[in-house]
Amino acid sequence: MSRENPDVIDSVEKAFRLLQVFSHEHPSLTISEAAELSALTRPTARRILLTMVDLGFADADGNRFTLTPKVMRLGFAYLSALPYWETAQPHMRKLASELNESCSMATLDGNEIVYLTRVPGNRSMVTTLNTGSRLPAYATSLGKVLLAHLAPAELDRYLSEVELVPLTPSTVTDPDTLRRVLAEVREQGYATADGEREEGIRSASAPVLARGGHVVAAINVSANAARVSHEKLVSAYVPALVETARTISEEIGAVTVMH
Repeated sequence: MSRENPDVIDSVEKAFRLLQVFSHEHPSLTISEAAELSALTRPTARRILLTMVDLGFADADGNRFTLTPKVMRLGFAYLSALPYWETAQPHMRKLASELNESCSMATLDGNEIVYLTRVPGNRSMVTTLNTGSRLPAYATSLGKVLLAHLAPAELDRYLSEVELVPLTPSTVTDPDTLRRVLAEVREQGYATADGEREEGIRSASAPVLARGGHVVAAINVSANAARVSHEKLVSAYVPALVETARTISEEIGAVTVMH
């Protein structure tokens, strides 16, 4: 058990900590690399990796370890348990088809957003975002919507913990300015981002609410800034986006009641 929290099992916490160091930047790791990235001792990292191999969650090739597709069971179990994930998809596909742009859904996880599902548009737009992708919340329209609906104490915690790194010249990096932006987002019912995470990309997002009015996710529409002006995004895309989010929210409320 954890010395800090008697209800936490140290070995389980360490196993999940090591699991999370595998990433796009680190698809395969040696024991020493895994130990360093997870801040674990080398013997502990070795035992965890060998256990993962024995359980089928990792493969070993010489001295390097990689995750196996079995790890996806953990993520899919989470998605399968969400009443709104499957409900939202047909509406997102319809919106993506109508606007001919990509449509995504994300939720807040700590200080980041995590993509739950994504419907690509027919227009060509290079992106590496997929289900499970994570981005800093403050620099995305999805994140702004989710942050805007946090309780005051939760938003205070977020702003005290996060480092507002300038990802582009348009990124909001001043906490007071971001707080004002989020207040406006909450008031108007949607958020936009204009090249704040990636130059050349404009997006708008709207909240998805569950029963009781609690914001559980957000959906967005992303477009190439060379094709879609900010004015067009707000006047032509936002109304359809907000209506889609409202429809999903209404159906989620019904699904939640059924569950």
